[in-house]
Amino acid sequence: MPNIKSAKKRVKTSIKAKEANTIHRTGMKTAIKKVEKLSSDSINEAKKILDNAIKKIDKALTKGLIHGNKAARAKSRLTKKVNQMK
Repeated sequence: MPNIKSAKKRVKTSIKAKEANTIHRTGMKTAIKKVEKLSSDSINEAKKILDNAIKKIDKALTKGLIHGNKAARAKSRLTKKVNQMK
C-alpha cells in the first residue's frame, strides 16, 4: 500500500476507472454476442439489436477501450451478418 497521499488517491481512481472500463467492455461483448446469435426470423428486431451493438462499440472506442480498427472490423462484420439475413 502506498504511503504518499497522491499515490493513495491514484490507487482509488484507478480502481474506479477499472470498474467503469469493465462495465463498458462487457456490455460491448454481450451486445456483439446477441447479434451473432440472431436467427433470420425478424429483420426489424435484428436491426435494433445491431444498432445497440454499434452504439456500444462506438462508446468503447471513444473511451479508449478498443482500437479504432477493431471497432471498424466488428461493426463491419456484424452489419454484414445482418444484411445476409435478408
